[in-house]
Amino acid sequence: MKVRVRCFATAREIVGTGELVIDLPEGSTLTQLFDQIQGQFPRLQGLAGSLLFSVNREYAPSDRRLVAEDEVALIPPVSGGTHV
Repeated sequence: MKVRVRCFATAREIVGTGELVIDLPEGSTLTQLFDQIQGQFPRLQGLAGSLLFSVNREYAPSDRRLVAEDEVALIPPVSGGTHV
């Protein structure tokens, strides 16, 4: 099955694009998807503990099972801003 992965901020910088199409076995989880992506882009390992995932624009736990044509977003932690 194919899923579309959208990458934001640091994840996008590491991957080099805002969107990937990944082919996975049926019933794969977000964890399995991320493991596959890390295999292609090892620098993502540094974000592993702080990334949030969304599936079809809703936050999802890493054990969420995916179905064909899902849209997954890799959302790194937000930083920056000013303190007043």
